[in-house]
Amino acid sequence: MVGARQQQVLTLLPTCLALAFSLIAVGSSYWCEGTRKVAKPLCLDQPGGPHCSHFSGGHDSDGRRNTGSQVVQYIWETGDDKFIQCRFHVGLWQSCEENLGSTGEKCRSFLSIIPAEEQGVLWLSIGAEILNILLLFTSAILLGSRVSYHSSGFHRLKVDASVAILTVLAGLLSMVAHIMYTTIFQITVNLGPDDWKPQTWDYSWSYCLTWGSFALCMAVSVMAMNRYTAARLEFIEKQRVQKDSRHSQHNFPEPKASESVRETEAAPSPAGRALVSDSAHLLPSAPGKVSMC
Repeated sequence: MVGARQQQVLTLLPTCLALAFSLIAVGSSYWCEGTRKVAKPLCLDQPGGPHCSHFSGGHDSDGRRNTGSQVVQYIWETGDDKFIQCRFHVGLWQSCEENLGSTGEKCRSFLSIIPAEEQGVLWLSIGAEILNILLLFTSAILLGSRVSYHSSGFHRLKVDASVAILTVLAGLLSMVAHIMYTTIFQITVNLGPDDWKPQTWDYSWSYCLTWGSFALCMAVSVMAMNRYTAARLEFIEKQRVQKDSRHSQHNFPEPKASESVRETEAAPSPAGRALVSDSAHLLPSAPGKVSMC
């Protein structure tokens, strides 16, 4: 009983961990991250700053710099010096990038960035992730109920079979959602708006969490299926042993009946004894026939 309880706990822990990974990944905006090239703003508020373009304009009659809109402004940076690498990160719901003009980040919906014909695929990916979370949550409830309460062997078989099916479905849904999101993101990188296209990008830690959740789902499914198979074989073996014991108890009086038959066959009949006694009175020298009627 202690060993079975430990196996149940060992199955429940990775299920809860996979559920936590999926929840964190779906709510996070760090599926992918990278940099994109952005033009430097003019150094109006912070002259000489490293993240803005230095310029010189005309001067008025008092010798002060004139920053009016009618004055020609000369920017000294040329080529790549006019641009700065801006970091960004993207998730299922939104895309965020650092705000060069102030502290913090500015975010916008990822759905508004991707091409219109790919928005349905993104919703399918989100739906698959939500179904994955629901299946994992159901599996965790079933395993928790089995750990908390003592149940019969048949109930344990049903729980193991259900958990194996639910976790493998959750893993497959998670895998399909990841593949769809990867395809959508790569299409958006090539066909997305120019003010968003990244120069370099890579997968981030939330994307790794989603694949970790997939691996845990597959591991839990294999463990539950192995335990179901072992319990099923044990249940069948117990049924066979009980059936054999009932059959042997039903056929136990048969040896006594056979012994009585053998004793009856071995005992001489009265007719046989009369024949022996009559033949004993005959003289050996007197010829004759014995007639049996």
